[in-house]
Amino acid sequence: MEKVVVLLRAEPPDDQWCERIRGPVADELLELGIAGLAVNVRDGAVRDSLMTLTTLAPPVAAVVSIWTQQSYGAQVAAAIELLSGHCEQLAAYLVTESVPIAPPDRLGERTPGFANVALLRRPPELDRPTWLTRWQVDHTPVAIETQATSGYTQNVVVRALTPDAPAIDGIVEELFPDAATTDLHAFFGAADDADLHDRMTRMVASTSAFGATDNIDTVPTSRYLLRSAFTTS
Repeated sequence: MEKVVVLLRAEPPDDQWCERIRGPVADELLELGIAGLAVNVRDGAVRDSLMTLTTLAPPVAAVVSIWTQQSYGAQVAAAIELLSGHCEQLAAYLVTESVPIAPPDRLGERTPGFANVALLRRPPELDRPTWLTRWQVDHTPVAIETQATSGYTQNVVVRALTPDAPAIDGIVEELFPDAATTDLHAFFGAADDADLHDRMTRMVASTSAFGATDNIDTVPTSRYLLRSAFTTS
């Protein structure tokens, strides 16, 4: 099983566009027979989040995760062609996925909380093995300890699948309480201002070690799991 992450870029979308992407467009994707599908949209529930950082123009408006048997197969090609007709620019990436905390998904419904998607870029001064170790080994427990995280997925980019895709090395999706869109205390799970300061200090020190404080995009989204690739009977 392989995972492909597709970034749909457009000016901040309205809710009608978001509903179309997670509704009729997602239905068309499912009809392609893909093994799994999750759709994240930057809708009205999260659009005013304080956690938004943007370097890309146009910015990311939706993130579509596709699980498939073959990333270069006809299904993925058809999915990319379909999605490209609903945004200004599109970029697709083959990734390897690890899930330190499984998201509290409800199939076909909005996953509880807001999903913050971060696009990471490896600093040139760090070689790939060092960068991966600092991110996935050193940083992961710090992120879990210092934030009110209810779901945590790390995607290491293997390669881009579309021409002219922006250089991205990692894609992170973290789930937080809905209140965390506008409340730092809720985001970090802090009991008071002193606790917030301590958690933020530890988090910044950890992210700085692998370059995740600069040249980063963070996209607040609502997450919808529409087909699970790992359902067992």
